[in-house]
Amino acid sequence: MQKILIVDDMTVSLMMVENMLSTRYETVCAESGEEALELFRKERPDMVLSDLRMPGMSGFELMQKLQAEYHETIPFMFMTADHDEETETAGFDNGAMDFIRKPFRPDVLLRRVGNIMQTVDEIKGLKKYAAVDSLTGLLNKASGERELKSLCRTEKGVMMMIDLDSFKLVNDIYGHSMGDKILISFADIIRSAMRPTDLIARFGGDEFIAFCHHMDETGMAHKSEFINNELVNAAKKILGADMNIPLGASLGGVAIPKEGTDFAELYKKADKALYIVKQNGKHGWHLYSESRESKENVEYLETANKLENIDKILGERNISGGALQLPFEHFRTLYRFMKRAVESCAESCLILMVLENEPPAPVGEEFLNVLTKTLRKGDAVTRNGAREFIVLLTGTGGQDMIHAVKRVKSNWDNAPSDNGKKYPFSFDWTVIEK
Repeated sequence: MQKILIVDDMTVSLMMVENMLSTRYETVCAESGEEALELFRKERPDMVLSDLRMPGMSGFELMQKLQAEYHETIPFMFMTADHDEETETAGFDNGAMDFIRKPFRPDVLLRRVGNIMQTVDEIKGLKKYAAVDSLTGLLNKASGERELKSLCRTEKGVMMMIDLDSFKLVNDIYGHSMGDKILISFADIIRSAMRPTDLIARFGGDEFIAFCHHMDETGMAHKSEFINNELVNAAKKILGADMNIPLGASLGGVAIPKEGTDFAELYKKADKALYIVKQNGKHGWHLYSESRESKENVEYLETANKLENIDKILGERNISGGALQLPFEHFRTLYRFMKRAVESCAESCLILMVLENEPPAPVGEEFLNVLTKTLRKGDAVTRNGAREFIVLLTGTGGQDMIHAVKRVKSNWDNAPSDNGKKYPFSFDWTVIEK
């Protein structure tokens, strides 16, 4: 039920107006402007029906104080026995929605209040529409930032930046319509990870932000695990079971009020936390701490300056024969490096090999092992779905590529399991251009 705050310093008049309106609306009453201010803050009515001339604080002054406090136009209707047209004009100029002159009939009051309430509903609908991101149904950046500024000043919890990792690949490979489906699903997953009292907003294409009340590091870890697990499951349903884009979510958080109450500063700290996650493999979480970040940065610099430690960390031990077999994400990183380095080295080739006749999973594993053993230590292979395999031949031109494929075919045809004859492969290739 819509709520009206009635303000009049005359008790009898106040009771009469309340009696007229209480059949259709919820009413709260105040006998002074000062009392009305407190009631408005507590009750947040849909409109205010106030006497114009009152001792202490007039109806105009009450309206101006509320509008200044809430930075918005508050629906006001004034009751007055004053027939001065200048007073009415001044009221409309200051934002009043209507005037009614005493004495008035109940049906006239109800009709005019009803007109205001209809306008209020229309304004609320427009505000709600303007505040919501049309694709995901979450708050958009403008409305989300406005709400977060208030929450950061008054509430305790964690503000999290949530970034959808590798999302650009979805648009590039599957198209923007599929990308929209992933974004919608991701928004639903974030919703299900949060409580009804938490706030969630979409700040950009694949950037989201949430405020979680009374949450700690354990809660953030649980949310990160849930979001990442559910995202992979949802993506495979949307894009197909052989989807191998490394989709995931990186979460950077900041504790409030421990790390401050100013939204702009907290946003920067959450962004720093998100950067740490991105630099450490993505698909995880980090909670910003002023003291911890300073200490970890010092320790990192001390270690990074020791060349022998870096060599131990990066170097490969016990190098085995055959090609380097990599997970798809690591293979992609190597490929990007080769694209950068190709200007200063011999040409290289990228080959796609596809097993025919829909082989079962063990056959794919067997073929991957044949690829690994047949090719050189300087080459790399990865699996791309159930029957697709990608090969990177370094320092190899077109003629050498043909020889390499022939060696693979020979070894696959002569495999002890005889699977090479049951499941031959086709291939396509390209030179990595300078």
